[in-house]
Amino acid sequence: MTAFAREAAETGGGVHRFPADQPLRLDSGALLAPLEIAYKTYGVLNADRSNAVLVCHALTGDQHAASIHPVTGKPGWWNRVIGPGLPLDPARHFIICTNVIGGCMGSTGPAALDPATGAPYALSFPVITIADMVRAQAMLVEALGIETLFAVVGGSMGGMQVLQWAADYPQKLFSAICIAAAARHSAQNIAFHEVGRQAIMADPDWRGGDYERQGVRPEKGLAVARMAAHITYLSEQALQRKFGRELQRDGLSWGFDADFQVESYLRHQGASFVDRFDANSYLYITRALDYFDLAARHDGVLAAAFQQARHVRFCVLSFSSDWLYSTAESRDIVRALNAAGCRASFAEIETDKGHDAFFLDEPALDSALRGFLAAGAEKRGIAHA
Repeated sequence: MTAFAREAAETGGGVHRFPADQPLRLDSGALLAPLEIAYKTYGVLNADRSNAVLVCHALTGDQHAASIHPVTGKPGWWNRVIGPGLPLDPARHFIICTNVIGGCMGSTGPAALDPATGAPYALSFPVITIADMVRAQAMLVEALGIETLFAVVGGSMGGMQVLQWAADYPQKLFSAICIAAAARHSAQNIAFHEVGRQAIMADPDWRGGDYERQGVRPEKGLAVARMAAHITYLSEQALQRKFGRELQRDGLSWGFDADFQVESYLRHQGASFVDRFDANSYLYITRALDYFDLAARHDGVLAAAFQQARHVRFCVLSFSSDWLYSTAESRDIVRALNAAGCRASFAEIETDKGHDAFFLDEPALDSALRGFLAAGAEKRGIAHA
């Protein structure tokens, strides 16, 4: 175990700084340096460094997957999957979760200080891609002295990072779990993101992206962006089951207050989001998602992206009521994996909870993760501590 890996296990993470002479080369051609990556770890790296699992977060997530969030005080976004006796068990796995570059919880992003000016990057921050995010993660994994990850796991945007890992760093993977994701962003998804970005940029307090230096924040625009996006994370059945047409109070207001419970719910989602997320980060990360097309570098042939990953064990999971990244898109991934000669397990989980089901209490998901990880651990010889 390297000194950095030992420190990471003992402290549970922090921020790792790559100096100016170790820049991150972006797909745009820009160099990002110095580079900081914020991360959390759970468990201990074993002696042969074979038990490391990288967890990749979704659009609005961060590195606090299974620990109390320092801003909101709420439990980690995946604490029902990571923990003692859970599918990702710190007694067996050394679990790493990083804040993606472009994020706003410690990794270098538009709110970070530009060393050339001493002011926040804002819109001078270079445009990033999913591949750039994965390239930065690979730098951290290498710094930890880990040659091969036991697994890389993620849902939604995290699942896209999983696919990018398999395409770009197959030699560093033993297994990969892609949940509720797609191999490219659809026109519909790009359209929803554009609505959100326009809401942010239409806020007078956005100030051309320079709001932080001017001491304001485009909270109204960011809240609307979150509200619009949150609708896509739910299914019609879930919205009907949770809210229907129930009113907030007796009778109608005959105005534009939140008459319906679903309106109040969305307003709460928007208001709470602005406390923990940066508006410019939202612009950059949604753009990275829109640019994602794993087959583009391979003349449009998705299977070609996985040609070097035949030794990797894949698990692809989808949700029956997810219309943001549908089961059909997961099946496309599986067909491409099969065409490339890869070993791939697939399951569509029946649920009415929509895209966000991977965050929620979903026993079938837990069972699928537990079974796949346990089989892989047995094959790789990873025992409980």
